[in-house]
Amino acid sequence: MAVRFTQHARDKFALLARHGFLVTEEQVVATLVSPDKIDYDLTPPVAQKALTERHVLRVVFREEQGDLVVVTFYPGRRQRYED
Repeated sequence: MAVRFTQHARDKFALLARHGFLVTEEQVVATLVSPDKIDYDLTPPVAQKALTERHVLRVVFREEQGDLVVVTFYPGRRQRYED
């Protein structure tokens, strides 16, 4: 299963970098391939993985023609999103 990025998701790398939060494509893919959890209660679903001691990476995705498509992604505070 391949991972593809929407244009919005591609633009998000630069937006987060401008705010001093560097996220790599590899981190986004790793979140999809081996997430700590996936919230299927949301539409589209959100994969999540620990990013730093204080943050998680949340990746909004959809499945399309056998591929995973990254719609967007964002860092979140662990205390808000972890159980």
